[in-house]
Amino acid sequence: MQQGKGVERRTVLKAAGASLAVTGLGATATACGGGSGSGDGTVTIRYAWWGAEDRAQRINKTIDLFEKKYPQIKVKTDFQPYTDFWKKFNTQASGGNPPDVFQNAIGFLRKYDAKNVLLDLKEQVKAGNLRMEGFRAGLDAFGEIDGKLLGVPVGSNSMALVIDKPVYARAGITPEMGWTWDDFDEAMARVRDRTGRAGDSGMYGVMYLYDLYLRQNGKAFFTEDGLGFTEADLTQWWTKAEKGVRSGLFADPKKVAQIKPKSALSAELAGSEFTWDNFTVRYTSEGRSEYGLAPVPTTDGKRTGQYLGSLMLSASKRTQHPVEVAKFIDFMVHDPEVATIMGYDRGVPATTAQYEAYRPTDPVNKAIAAYEESLVKAGVLEPITPHPNGADICEAAFLRIGEELGLGKRSVSDAVEQFFNESKTALSS
Repeated sequence: MQQGKGVERRTVLKAAGASLAVTGLGATATACGGGSGSGDGTVTIRYAWWGAEDRAQRINKTIDLFEKKYPQIKVKTDFQPYTDFWKKFNTQASGGNPPDVFQNAIGFLRKYDAKNVLLDLKEQVKAGNLRMEGFRAGLDAFGEIDGKLLGVPVGSNSMALVIDKPVYARAGITPEMGWTWDDFDEAMARVRDRTGRAGDSGMYGVMYLYDLYLRQNGKAFFTEDGLGFTEADLTQWWTKAEKGVRSGLFADPKKVAQIKPKSALSAELAGSEFTWDNFTVRYTSEGRSEYGLAPVPTTDGKRTGQYLGSLMLSASKRTQHPVEVAKFIDFMVHDPEVATIMGYDRGVPATTAQYEAYRPTDPVNKAIAAYEESLVKAGVLEPITPHPNGADICEAAFLRIGEELGLGKRSVSDAVEQFFNESKTALSS
C-alpha cells in the first residue's frame, strides 16, 4: 500500500453488488478521530475510498481542485484493496479513529450507524455547508436511514444484463424492455445451441439480481430488520441455477473459478452476465468482443424491481472538522469539473449539474448513460430495499455459499440451510 496520493495496481473482483478493486484510508490522525489542525489555521482531513488504479488517479486530481478552492483545507488519502479496506476500517472505527470522510455503500449504513460511527449530515445541510438539492432520480434520499442523512451519493448504477453483442446477434436474440424470465431461458438455450457457448455466467451468488427477482414477486432480499424471503424461495432459485449449469445454459462454475479475476463473459465462457451497468467498462478492457446492456428480465412483463444504487460519501461522527468535511462532500458531488475528471468511474454522476457537465463520447459510457435514461423513461425504478445491520455479512455469505454450491461442495439443501444459519447470526448481533 502507498500512502498519500500514490496509486495501487488494479485488482478486479466480480461483484454481486460490490466489485472492482478498492482503495483505502488515511494513515496519520489525531487520537479523537479525524484530521488535524495547524497553527496557521490550515485543517487536514483524511479521505478514504475504494476503486481501481485509474479511480485513484482521477480522485487525486479532484482533490487538487478542492485544495485550490479551499486552500485552508488539506486532504490526506490512502488506499487498499476492498476486503482489506473494510478490515482496516473496522479496526480504526473500533479504536475511535476512523477517517473523516470515506466512500460507503448502502449495506454498511445501518451497521456503522449502530456502532455510533457515522455523522448525521443534516446539521451541515441546515448550516448551508452541504447542498442536497439537484440530485437525479430521487438519489438525494438514498443515504437517509431512520431520519438521518448518513451518506451522500456520488454516482448511480443499476443492475443490467451485460451481453456479448456478436454472440447475441449470431443467436438471433434482441432483448427488449419487458421480456420475461421464460424469454430469458429460451434465449440462453439459443446461445448454447447456436454459438456453442453457455448463455450466462451463472446466477448462484448474484445477491442483487436475486433481490430484483424477489421484488418482482412482491418480496425482497432484505426488510428493515431481517431477510424478506424463505428457505423455500431460495431453494427454488438455487435449484434453477443448478439445473441451468447441468443443461449448459449457464457456464461451468469450475471453469469460471479457474479464470478469475477475469469474468466468464470476457473469457468467452458465457454470452452474458448480470452485473452493474457501469461494469461494462470492465468487460471492454478485459475482452476482445463488443459488449452491450440488455434489460433485466421480468416476471410479469412490466416490473423489473430495479432501483438506482450508488456509492456514497459518509463522514465520521468523531471528526473534529465537520464543517470542512461537509464542504468537501459538497464539492465532490456538485462541482462540474469533478464530473469531467471522474467521468462514469463511480457510476453516472448523481447530481444534475455533474451529469450535464460530463457527456461521454465513447460508445461504452454513452451506452451506460442511455441505459439509465431508459430506466427513468420507462418508469421502472423503485425505492431501494432497506438494508439492516448485518447486511454486508449476509451478502458475503450469499456469494461464498453460492460459489461452494456451484463448485459441488454443497447440495442445494445444505447451501440454503447454511446461508440462513449464518444470516440469522449476522442479523441478530
